[in-house]
Amino acid sequence: MSTVIAEAPLDVLADFPAIPAGWAYLDTAATSQKPQAVVDAITRGYGETYATVHRGVYQRSADMTLAYEAARRRVAGFIGAATPDEIVFVRGATEAINLVAECWAAQQLKPGDRIMLSMLEHHSNIVPWQMAAEKSGAAIDVCPLTSDGRIDLDALESLLTERHKLVALAHVSNVLGSVLDASRASELAHRVGAKILIDGCQAVPRLAVDVAAIGCDFYVFSAHKLYGPTGIGVLWGRGDLLSRMPPYQGGGSMIDKVSFERTTYAPPPGRFEAGTPHIVGALGLHAAIDYVEGIGLDRIHVHEAALVRDARERLGALNSVRLLGPEDSAGIVSFVVEGVHPHDVATILDEGQVAIRAGHHCAQPLMAALGVEATARASFGVYNGAADVEALVKGIERVTRIFG
Repeated sequence: MSTVIAEAPLDVLADFPAIPAGWAYLDTAATSQKPQAVVDAITRGYGETYATVHRGVYQRSADMTLAYEAARRRVAGFIGAATPDEIVFVRGATEAINLVAECWAAQQLKPGDRIMLSMLEHHSNIVPWQMAAEKSGAAIDVCPLTSDGRIDLDALESLLTERHKLVALAHVSNVLGSVLDASRASELAHRVGAKILIDGCQAVPRLAVDVAAIGCDFYVFSAHKLYGPTGIGVLWGRGDLLSRMPPYQGGGSMIDKVSFERTTYAPPPGRFEAGTPHIVGALGLHAAIDYVEGIGLDRIHVHEAALVRDARERLGALNSVRLLGPEDSAGIVSFVVEGVHPHDVATILDEGQVAIRAGHHCAQPLMAALGVEATARASFGVYNGAADVEALVKGIERVTRIFG
C-alpha cells in the first residue's frame, strides 16, 4: 500500500476553499471540510433551483422533489441498501440513533432484556440506549476492548446471551480509529436473536460500506463527516423493521390521512420525516458522495493509512508521546504528551497553524478505561498530505521543548 501512496498520493487540496495555504487541518473526525463541488451544489440549491418538495404541483417543486429523491437513491446505492425506501433522512447520526432507540427499542424492550454496547462508543451511541433502558426496564452491558483498542469480538461472543435484544457498536472508533469487523459482530448478534445497529460516522468517509454484506439491521452516519453539509444524516434500516416502527415525530409529510378522530401514517421513509426536510442538505450529501466516489474509497483509505503510519512512526519516536489505538487505525491518531494537558498541546499547535482536537471526544467511558481525562487527536482527510504530518510533528516537538 505504501508503494501506491508513493506513486500516486492524492492531490485534491485545491478543491477545498476553506483550507488556506499553510494551515494543517487535522480535525476531520470532528467534521470534514467541504469540496467546492458540495459548496456549489448547496449554492445552486438555495439560489437557482430552490423550492419545496413533495407538495407543489408547479414545475420547480416537481424538479426539486426529483432531485431530493435522487439523493435518497444515491445514498441507497452508496451503502448497498436494497431499496431507497430503507433510507431515512435525519439531522445526523445522533438523531438516527435516537430514532431507533425511541421507535424500535422503546417498543420492543421489556424488563429483563439487555443491550450490548462497547467501551469505545461515542456518547451518541450510549445515552439514547440508557434512556431506552430506563423506560423499558432493560439493562446495559459493555463489551471490553483488546489491548490495542479494538472491540473484543471474542469477548462479545462469550458475553452475548438470548436476553440481549440489541447490540450497538461503532464501525470505526472516533478516538482510536480502530475498525470493527462489522460482519462478524452482526453474525454474533443474530446468533442470539439480537438486532444490531452500526454507527458508521467515521467509516463512510474512508471505507466502502455494504450493509447487505455486513448483515446489520440498522446503519447510521452523518453527512458532515463525509465532506457534506451539517444538519443532515442517514438512518438505514431493514425495510421489515422500519415498516413495524411507529413514527418518531408528528406533523406534515409523515401522514396518510388526518382527522380529529384518527390519523394514519405514511409508509417508510416518509413516516419518519415529519415537516419540511433539509432539502438542500440532501443535495449537498449527493454531491459529497459523488465527490468521494469520484476519488475512490479504496484510494482514500490507502492515502489516509499512509499518513497514519507516518504520523505514528514519527510521533512514536518522541520519548514523551504515548500513542493510543492500533497501528492500523483508520485515519485517526490519538495520543498524549506526558505531563502536558491535551488542551495545551492543541493551543500550542494552533499557534503553528495546526488544527487538532483535544478533549474526551464525547467518549468519557473510554477515557476512563484508558486512564486519562483527555487525549490529543489528529485526524486525516483526503486533503491532507506529508506536509501536514511534518507540521504536526514539529508542533509536538515544540510542545516538548516548552514544557521540558
